[in-house]
Amino acid sequence: MSESKIDTRLWSSKARNLSPYVPGEQPQHDNLCKLNTNENPFPPSPKVGEAIAKVLTQQAEELRLYPAPESNDLRAALAQSYELDINQVFVGNGSDEVLALIFASFFLKERPLLSPDISYSFYPVYAQTFGVHLVKIPLEEDFSIDPDAYRQPCSGIIIANPNAPTGLLLSLADIRKLASEHSNAVIVIDEAYIDFSQRASETQVSAVSLINECDNIIVTQTFSKSRSLAGLRVGMAFANASLIEALTRMKNSFNSYPLDKLAQAGATASVLDVDYFEQTRQQVIDLRTSLTEALIALGYDVLPSHANFVFVRPKDGDASGVASALREQGIIVRHFDKPRINEYLRITVGTAEQNSHLIEALTVLHADNSVTSD
Repeated sequence: MSESKIDTRLWSSKARNLSPYVPGEQPQHDNLCKLNTNENPFPPSPKVGEAIAKVLTQQAEELRLYPAPESNDLRAALAQSYELDINQVFVGNGSDEVLALIFASFFLKERPLLSPDISYSFYPVYAQTFGVHLVKIPLEEDFSIDPDAYRQPCSGIIIANPNAPTGLLLSLADIRKLASEHSNAVIVIDEAYIDFSQRASETQVSAVSLINECDNIIVTQTFSKSRSLAGLRVGMAFANASLIEALTRMKNSFNSYPLDKLAQAGATASVLDVDYFEQTRQQVIDLRTSLTEALIALGYDVLPSHANFVFVRPKDGDASGVASALREQGIIVRHFDKPRINEYLRITVGTAEQNSHLIEALTVLHADNSVTSD
C-alpha cells in the first residue's frame, strides 16, 4: 500500500517551506555497535539515578506541582562549578532549545549572522525557522577557522568549538579577537564537546573564562556528551547578566517551565559529582587517543580531535563504501554526503570493546579488499 500524500493546505507558509534538521540515525537493534551520534560510552553518574529516584519516591507528591521555573538549584550548582554568578547562567531543554532562544533573542536584525560553512547542521535550520540571514564562511583547506575571514558587518557569529564534525578547536586568543573586533555583535561559542578537549592538568580552553572580559560572548554547553545525559535533555548558556536576561525573557515567552523536576534533580546531581565527571571524561580522552593511533596504523587520515569523536578519511576516500561495509557488520558510523567532507567519516569514541570491534572490522575489510584502500 502506497503512502498517502500529506495534505498541507492548512499549514502556514513557514511550516510548508521549512527544511527540518535530520538527527543521526537511532536504529533499534540488538548487538549493534552504534558509533554515529556521539553519545558517551559510559553511563551517567550513579548519583543522577539516586537523585531522580528520590524525587519519584520521597517527593512524588510534588510532581503535581510545576517545577522551579528558573531551575535555581541547578543554576546555582553550575555557577559554583564555573565560578560565576547565578545571573550569568541560563538552562534550557537541551542545548538545542538554548540555541534556538539565542537565535530568536539576538539575530533577528538587518545584519547577517556568520558561521562556518561546515559546522553543526542545525544552525541553518534555526536561521530558516526564525528568518535570520545566515552567511556561511568557508573553512580553510585544512578545515580550520580563520578569524580574519569574519571581518565583515554582522549581527553575530556562531561557532561550534570544538567544531562539528571536524573536532578541531579554535583558540581562546582567536575567540577573544572575534569578540573585540565585533563589539556590537553577539559571539556564540557552542561548546558541546569542550570537556573532551583537555586533561585536568591542562590550561583552560573553555570560552567561559572570557565572559567577564568580553560582554558580547555567550557560551553554550550540554549535559548530553561529557555527562552522559543525552536522554535527560539539559543544556546551558553562560554570559553576562544582560544577555542572560534577554534569554530568560525569550524563554518565558515560549515555555516558562522548560526543565521538569526529574531533569533538574538529575542534572544538579551530575554537576555535584565532580570525581565521576573527571574520571569518565579522562577515559574518553584516552580511548580517543588509542582509537586515533589504530586508525592511523590502518592508513586513515585522522584530524586532531578535541571531541568524543574522530573525523577520518580512508586512503582512497571511499567513506561511503566503508560506512556501508561496516553497517553489514553491525557497526554504524556517520557519513555526510556533502561537498568537501563526503570522503570523511565521523566515528564516535566508544568503549574499548566497541573500538576494538571497529578496528578489527576495518582490518578485515581492507585486508580482503572489500574496500580498496590503495
